[in-house]
Amino acid sequence: MSAASSHHYVTFGVADELLAAPVEAVREVLAVPAMTHVPNAPEFLVGIIDVRGNSVPVIDMRRKLGLIPAEPTESSRVLVLEVELAGRTAIIGALADRVLEVITLDEKALQPPPEIGIRWRSQAIAGIGRRNDQFVILLNLAAVFTTDEAMLSGAETEDGDDFGRDE
Repeated sequence: MSAASSHHYVTFGVADELLAAPVEAVREVLAVPAMTHVPNAPEFLVGIIDVRGNSVPVIDMRRKLGLIPAEPTESSRVLVLEVELAGRTAIIGALADRVLEVITLDEKALQPPPEIGIRWRSQAIAGIGRRNDQFVILLNLAAVFTTDEAMLSGAETEDGDDFGRDE
């Protein structure tokens, strides 16, 4: 496998699904911290957390992907992600049931998402790989998250403050 044709991914579990995000999009992985509830927030937004002085919205990946919600466990983690949304980088926390490992997948071995029989919109899937005889769903983070999450992650305020971004 040449370095030019392989990519690194952080794998994580949500319910029975094995998902992956490009390693360069993952800032850090945290044990589930205390969260502040946001009034009138969408159901998938479980709260906001402080990450190095920045307010970061935390999205419950179970709810975001249309799966049955569950309470966080000792294995649950928040992946702090950098996602390009609406022409800017948004910092978003993704609540997952577990984070597994960093894997390398050969680009040539990836398959496109199927058009039928898939639980989520195919635009949210960048590709499908295999790891130890198990499917790994590579997420298209920009399609999974929306500009609504970008606004929650620190949109510019009228006075010019830009919360949620390290400069």
